[in-house]
Amino acid sequence: MNRYGIIRYAMSIITKISIGLLFLVGTVAHAQESLPIQSLIENLAESLPEDYDLSELTERFNDYQKHPIDLNKVNSEQLKSLLILSPVQISKLLEHIRKNGKLLDLLELQGIEGFDLTTINRLLPFVRLSSPNPLSNIEPNDLINKSKNDLVLRYGRLLQTQKGFRDLTGSRYLGTPDKLMLRYRYNYSDRLSAALVAEKDAGEPFFNGKSGLDHLSGNINISDLKCFKKIVIGDYSLQFGQGLSMSSGFALGKGADVTSVTAKDMGLNPYAASNESSFFRGIASITNVNKYLDLTSFVSFRKLDASLKLQEEKNYTLQNINTSGLHRTVTELKNKKSLEQQMYGAALQYIKKDFRLGTLTYYMHYDRNFITGEQRYNEFGFVGKNLVNSSIYYSFTWNNFFVFGEVAHSAGSGWAFINGIMGTVSAQVSCVLVHRSYQKNYHSFYGNGLSEGSEINNEKGWYAGLNYTPNKHWLLSVYGDRFSFPWARYRIDTASSGYEGLAQICFTPDKKNRFSLRYKRELKAQNPDAGTESLDLQNVVKESFRADANWPLNKKLNFQQRLEISHYQKDAKKEWGYLIYSDLNYKPTSSKISGNMRVACFYTPSYNSRIYAYEDDVLYASGFEIYYGQGIRSFLNLRYRLMPALDFFFRYAISFYPGQERMGSGLEEIEGNRKSDIKVQLKYQF
Repeated sequence: MNRYGIIRYAMSIITKISIGLLFLVGTVAHAQESLPIQSLIENLAESLPEDYDLSELTERFNDYQKHPIDLNKVNSEQLKSLLILSPVQISKLLEHIRKNGKLLDLLELQGIEGFDLTTINRLLPFVRLSSPNPLSNIEPNDLINKSKNDLVLRYGRLLQTQKGFRDLTGSRYLGTPDKLMLRYRYNYSDRLSAALVAEKDAGEPFFNGKSGLDHLSGNINISDLKCFKKIVIGDYSLQFGQGLSMSSGFALGKGADVTSVTAKDMGLNPYAASNESSFFRGIASITNVNKYLDLTSFVSFRKLDASLKLQEEKNYTLQNINTSGLHRTVTELKNKKSLEQQMYGAALQYIKKDFRLGTLTYYMHYDRNFITGEQRYNEFGFVGKNLVNSSIYYSFTWNNFFVFGEVAHSAGSGWAFINGIMGTVSAQVSCVLVHRSYQKNYHSFYGNGLSEGSEINNEKGWYAGLNYTPNKHWLLSVYGDRFSFPWARYRIDTASSGYEGLAQICFTPDKKNRFSLRYKRELKAQNPDAGTESLDLQNVVKESFRADANWPLNKKLNFQQRLEISHYQKDAKKEWGYLIYSDLNYKPTSSKISGNMRVACFYTPSYNSRIYAYEDDVLYASGFEIYYGQGIRSFLNLRYRLMPALDFFFRYAISFYPGQERMGSGLEEIEGNRKSDIKVQLKYQF
């Protein structure tokens, strides 16, 4: 079957399934708690790295939906954590409350400058106006009788047998193909909370006499206790300034929402997600020094996965830190928790109305020496055991403009700078301009600011973005980013430069319908492919064209269609690929069953022209699927309410690659042309 036959076959499947579901509307359902969350996550996810674990993001929005933020007691950090409002909108909301007193009705948001209907509709599921009881007034029995508890159990597995699970003489997976996850969360009045996450990935041993579930994360979080604004014992994340020095956990990047390039400096937050690398473990707190001054102090002790190398002196040195969190083979288990990390630090912040000035310093110690490889791009890499990093960051609002920046320094090496301004030029136009300069010998293991590269170093650039809203139905978003790399990088043996640009136009005729067109282009330099006569750098161009439609048939059924075309070119090599899919979401207001499904067909000549698309999943789980090769993919999510406090979730996904005898590589290789997986999940609230 050629690729045109696949298109006809897939579109016939889409049509037949859609028509059938119009008559049998009770048979499929939407796995998320609400469609606004699905739409919001997809919009934000477009700003993230392609391999980012979205479970942290989905958990955050579902938690806020169950425990909405009180707008009359909110602070800027809480509003930033919603990832919905821009810094200018946050400033206008807080200013409105200061001048006019507490909000009496959420409809008052329509009267605040800069709040359009789209923003308000996104915000409403996660906010409230009622106030919880202070922690100091509670009775011991209240901690049990008035608390909210959430328990989730999940099981999943790939139905086909991967090569790593066969009886091989060499490297193989030592565990079972089952994926297991337990998640428990406790919350009392938004003042006291606790969380626990335990997880086993496919291939990892389970209760083999040494350990049980491979990953275990948890914390206890206390808020507003006398002079302490917050105390976290256990696992936590830290995000300060623009992320040059410290930004663990979730962070946005460049996307269609041009305001996403400003970091959400949310400070200290409890962490209990399935990502096994982006958190600290110990104790941290925020203390009120006085009315305007906060001190955040933190201590962390962790064991990380690392690849070690034995030197002639019988000392181990460190080549790289592993962040996958996978421990399936003998080598991966050998690297597990082989590196000790200690961290001590503090951040002092002065906050008065819309002005914020902060300074951060931390010391990080490892029990092994870092060494750099012999590659040219590693010449300025971090060496030694100890890293001291400091930064000063600021932000303030002036009229309709938000000004921000940070300067960071790693002791004994380089500097990093970023400064920007964002503002509303008129009722129809808002814009942002950001300049960054990161020296090639600047070091931060947890830096996550605006950048084109994967690390905060060896980069300079200018970013400019604009939103134009001629009326409430139309939105044009445009950004351009010009960047350069003063030193060599991976697969680039000398200095280089490039650019990235995006233009998107959205038409929203009403609250439920949304149509958009998008074009994105990126140009970077790269070493020539092996066997090429020329040794000069070659330009690599990546382009994508996307058309999207989201529309409801009625109050129960919602459709989304997408067509995306990708283009890849390196020297004379050119590739074109495409992805077509249709989603059907069904969520009645009173039925016990609800869910969604997708049918997609795709074709790309190679991995170079791959296309990424967000996929819905069971509650608290979501991610990107990589579409490449030639095939058809479909998934079905179901949610059934067994009783008011107990929900059952089911997911089945299958990919079909006609003409292929095997797929994948290495230990993940599968014989045949089909790849399918299932997930089942129970959620109990009490």
